[in-house]
Amino acid sequence: MATVALKELTKRYAGSDLLAVDAVNLDVKHGEFMVLLGPSGCGKSTTLRMIAGLESIGSGDLLIDGKRVNTVPAKDRDIAMVFQSYALYPHMSVFDNLSFGLRRRDIARSEIDRRVTNVAATLGLSELLKRKPHALSGGQRQRVALGRAIVRDPKVFLFDEPLSNLDAALRVGMRGELIKLHHKLGATMIYVTHDQVEAMTMGDRICIMNGGKVVQLGSPLDVYRDPADMFVASFLGSPPTNLIPGRFDGSGSTLAVGQAKLPVAKKGEAEEVIFGIRPEDIRIDGSAPHTYGEVLAVEPLGAETIVRFRLPDVAHDVLVRGPRSVTAKVGERVPLAFDVASAHLFDPLTTRRIA
Repeated sequence: MATVALKELTKRYAGSDLLAVDAVNLDVKHGEFMVLLGPSGCGKSTTLRMIAGLESIGSGDLLIDGKRVNTVPAKDRDIAMVFQSYALYPHMSVFDNLSFGLRRRDIARSEIDRRVTNVAATLGLSELLKRKPHALSGGQRQRVALGRAIVRDPKVFLFDEPLSNLDAALRVGMRGELIKLHHKLGATMIYVTHDQVEAMTMGDRICIMNGGKVVQLGSPLDVYRDPADMFVASFLGSPPTNLIPGRFDGSGSTLAVGQAKLPVAKKGEAEEVIFGIRPEDIRIDGSAPHTYGEVLAVEPLGAETIVRFRLPDVAHDVLVRGPRSVTAKVGERVPLAFDVASAHLFDPLTTRRIA
């Protein structure tokens, strides 16, 4: 296990006026599963590649176990990386793919056999050691790529969207395998993804990036419950948070959201705010409705139902996550109640959450 520390880590590519990674500060603890989450182009993969030594560092410091490694070659950082593509040698068997890196390091044959056998047993590859990659399924190939990293017993594991090439069912299965693997190895892992479900289910902490910067860092539930700004609120969660313009009345104790009058206390000086509420915090409720909405679409998902509404005087559609028993029909006018205690207010100018 190892610690990884990023101190003001910065990267700008030649010919670009924008920073790909902008003064990122991050401390990864011993044995932690850290997830770098963000949309394409946010700088998460570039950050990972700088940790791996595959990209040069523009400025700042990278420390592994307290040692500055900015200029240490990738092969000497004791890091293993699993890429989005499996990157297996097509002419080699599974056994040879797993053992290749060890042979390059002149490790004894008996030790290579022991490590490969143990890793193959851990990943369910024991029966496949003689096969070549073309005779494996996508999930099996991904396990071989994982095994090639594990067999080296490195200080730090790096994962660059390793599940994105798998179909939905395999992704779910491999998420579970990675979680079990982390608990078994107790290793330090840094995992890059754009999939918020992967981040929520796998990470000890999530580092959300946007525009090359760290926007928010925290445990999955803390980040979900208390988003730092409108970007985090809308990016983390499926369906995303509803962001609706609102305006306080003169008393500062009532917020008008469309035609709904919500008992929300004013925070700060802004009269106009963005009211953020997650789809699960809006109820289809006729007992004490705050407003009524016209049903635009109903999406039954089995365990739950997503309903899209048009609210009076609200420009954007509003999404509601309801139980499987929802019977609303398109075109119907339905009562809606807001759980204002779970909602957030955002500044429309800075997009930051108003504390």
